[in-house]
Amino acid sequence: MSEVKQSLRIQTSFLNGMEKKALVWLAGRQPQWVTSDMLTVVGVLGAFLTGLGFALTHYGIGWLWLSSAGLVLNWYGDSLDGTLARVRNRQRPLYGYYLDHTVDCVNEAFMFVGAGLSPLVDLNLALAVFILYLFLTVNVSINAHLKSEFRLTYAKLGPTEFRLIIIVVNALLVFFPGLLSFSLELCGHPFSTLDLVAMGLIAVLALIYLVTVFADARHYATIDPPRR
Repeated sequence: MSEVKQSLRIQTSFLNGMEKKALVWLAGRQPQWVTSDMLTVVGVLGAFLTGLGFALTHYGIGWLWLSSAGLVLNWYGDSLDGTLARVRNRQRPLYGYYLDHTVDCVNEAFMFVGAGLSPLVDLNLALAVFILYLFLTVNVSINAHLKSEFRLTYAKLGPTEFRLIIIVVNALLVFFPGLLSFSLELCGHPFSTLDLVAMGLIAVLALIYLVTVFADARHYATIDPPRR
């Protein structure tokens, strides 16, 4: 089989430099019996625990600690699986690309649906955020094929930064439960604190998606002009 050309990974997040060093350090200290596939499973387990922790907040806000622990476990597995393959020089570009992006969608489904099933966030808003995430994922995959660019961050924020933000928000809700009692009525419907956060996130993701799509469309129109 001919060599597979890998897309250029564009990673410009705030924590990128420090995270890379940490992942390489961790990869070099994994036992030989630990494989990239095993770490992928660990990431899925973390995503499931994240969603489960959110859903269980029906029984107490303390379950957010499980959600935060799940996010840490998800970061460990999801971020380390590819790094381990590169450190050991055992990359599988086709298999790895397919598995990574397929599993990413499953992971996000666990997280967003779990959040929507909690009393903290309206399910419709959680699903709207999930849909926009999928839009961006599809756009990234298209550009990886057409431009050989794999963009991991937008506006200096990547998956790691978003996980960290959620962990901080979880801690604030546990330590300051009064935040949960706040609500704002819009169009006759009450929205909680996290509903408003989700609405803000929807607006930001939608803007990022539209700006990205228009920029990409202009780029492709330039290199592939109409034929006369």
